[in-house]
Order: sequence, then C-alpha cells, then structure tokens
Amino acid sequence: MKNLVILGAGTAGTMMANHLVSKLPKKDWKIHIVDQFKTHYYQPGFLFLPFDIYTEEQVKKVGKKFIPKGVNYIQQRIEKIDAENNLVDLENGTLSYDILIIATGSKIAPDEVEGMMSEEWKKSIFDFYTYEGALALRNKLRDWQGGKLVVHITEMPIKCPVAPLEFAFLADSYFKKKKIRDKVEITYVTPLSGAFTKEFCSKSLGYLLEEKNIKLVTDFAIERVDFENNKIIDYIDKEVGYDLLVTVPTNMGDEVIERSCLGDDLNFVPTHPNTLQSLENENIFVIGDATNVPASKAGSVAHFQAETLTDNILLYIDNKPLKEEFDGHANCFIETGNNKALLIDFNYKQEPVTGTFPFSGIGPLKLLKESIFNHWGKLAFRWIYWNMLLKGISIPFVSRNMSLKGKNINN
Repeated sequence: MKNLVILGAGTAGTMMANHLVSKLPKKDWKIHIVDQFKTHYYQPGFLFLPFDIYTEEQVKKVGKKFIPKGVNYIQQRIEKIDAENNLVDLENGTLSYDILIIATGSKIAPDEVEGMMSEEWKKSIFDFYTYEGALALRNKLRDWQGGKLVVHITEMPIKCPVAPLEFAFLADSYFKKKKIRDKVEITYVTPLSGAFTKEFCSKSLGYLLEEKNIKLVTDFAIERVDFENNKIIDYIDKEVGYDLLVTVPTNMGDEVIERSCLGDDLNFVPTHPNTLQSLENENIFVIGDATNVPASKAGSVAHFQAETLTDNILLYIDNKPLKEEFDGHANCFIETGNNKALLIDFNYKQEPVTGTFPFSGIGPLKLLKESIFNHWGKLAFRWIYWNMLLKGISIPFVSRNMSLKGKNINN
C-alpha cells in the first residue's frame, strides 16, 4: 500500500483530499491529511467581521466534517518534512509518503517589522487577516469615535491582494452609516506604485479612492512602527500618522517549511508555475498559499490549481508527462462598499480588463464595473465555498483556465 500525504487541511488541502479520494485506486493508495487545528475558517469572511456584516459562526466550522470518508485525518502538529527520506515527522510519530502535497498555507508575521507587535497590538494596531485580529478590530470599531485611520500593507505577496483596499472601501461605508464619516480620515498606504496590484486596475479604478475621499500613499517601504507616537516610518524617513492602524503584516509560509529547508526567504516553496510540482523534489507537489508561484494567494486560485494538480498527480503515478496547464487564473470580487462590488478575472499573462463574465456579451456579471450583482456574487461566494469549493465541485461555467470570452482585451 502506497501513501499520499497532504499537509494542511485548509482550503487547498481539503479540496485535494476531496478530489483524490474518488480517483486513486483504494487497493493501492491510502490518503492521509494532517493538520493540528480543529477549526476550518472561511478566511474571506475575516474582511466582513470587523464591520458586523458576518457573524463569528458564519466564518468557522469544524474542519473534520469536510474531510471525505476514506481519508485518514490526523490532527497533529507537523514538526518537519524529511524530503530526502520521504518522511514527515509529527509531534507523535513519523509518517512515510510516496507522494507529498504541501498545502500548509501562509500566515502573518507582525514581528518582522520593528514596533508592530508592540504593547499597542490589538489596542491601536490591528490586523484583520486572522480570526482573532478581525474580532478584536470589530470590538474596537464598535466604539471608535473617529480620527486618523490608516490601512497599510507591509510588503507583497499577501493573501488576497485586494482585501486591504476592500477594507478601506468598506470602512468608508461603515462610518457613513454610523454618521461619523466626517470625523474619520482614511489613508491607504501601500509599498506598490498604485492602489491596485495590477497596472490597468490602478489606472481604471483610481476614481474610487477620490470618490470616497481616501488618501493614497504609494511606494511606502515600512521600516518601523513608532507606536509611542502613532506613526509608521519608511526607510527614507517618510512618516504617516495614525490614531488607528489596520495593517497587513508580512505574509510568510508556515514555519515547518523553514525547519525543513524547503522554502525561500519567506518560507514559500519553489514550485513549477504550470505543473505545481516542487522544483526540488519530484514526488512533492505544492498548492495554494504555500507556493511561490506568481499567482494571487486566494481561494479561487487554489480551486483552479486543485483541478490541474489532481490530473498531474494521476499522471505522475502513471509515469506520464505532467500537464503544464495552470495559467495563474484568478477570479475575484472586490467589495467597494455601498452594496456594490467589482469583478476581476486574470492570469499570469493577462491583466484584468473590462467585459462580461462568464458569458460573452450577456454576463450577467460585469468586469471592472461596480454593480449590485457583483456584490451579491461576493456574498454568495461564502455558500459556494462551504458547499462546492471545499468538496472539490467545479463551479458551473467557470473553467480552470482563464477564458478570453467576453473580455475587451484591446482596452
């Protein structure tokens, strides 16, 4: 009996377990999935928690209920991957593998910036990329009476690159509803040269920041947080003052990748961008936020990756050439506040453009255009996530590779 081991039971790992359990011959293969945590979080929901749009119960469930029958679920801490000997050291024993899938995700590392994780952490300095951070920020915003709100990105890459911008837009709506928008100065601070990660988006959607009276500070490479004087300071001594700092700290791969000497400087695993096979070990595959591929770190990307990776696992078992198929496809709703959202669809080579999705000419969703339909799509994604994505069910009319149908490529 051969062993296929999946490390991590988050979005990517759970999807792979559901994809493979019905495709690998049970008489030859045993699938194991390892994760130390009981709770599975709907991480896109963390964006909505601070604004009381989602409740705590809507963004978390018991993870084991999504692991299919026939998969051996092991709830233990992963100590180290011994790639040379095809072994995984757990807190209580060792697990051997013939094929390993690394789906250990990424996490915030606020300690990477001097002063960020100070005595003011969760007092005047917050994140919303963790469940605990989003809840603490919700409690802060409920009573906050106004001042300088700074929404800040430390460095790229980060999970869901548009989430910080969505936070700024939702904050604008939130304070308007509380009738204190005139008492809140919102500033968006980014290390990039524009508000969006994609150039065409920045040019096309700059009006949103002006319309919502959100100040933009670009090319800000933070050196430290001066928490005693409520300022963030970059390497050329540029300063931005705040009363409330909502920051996206450095995102890094799991510490097990560092302990196993399998990652880059940020603990992301060097991965073939099209096959999702490890560049260093042919029987190791990587998916989701754990990879270093230049695709967006988002659940929809992991969903598209999972379909290609499933095919490639089967091809690898049969000693056949792998598909160089994954194209970096990402599909993302961007909440803009006031019950509206944008939709972008892009890949490694094609930036987001205007058009219709998923059908040419008729949509019904508009690309790079605000609409209430896109907002409903954003909210509906939570149901799709729990009931389709995690279970490895394809989304109708949305292909794993980006389609050019309906897109105005020559914009």
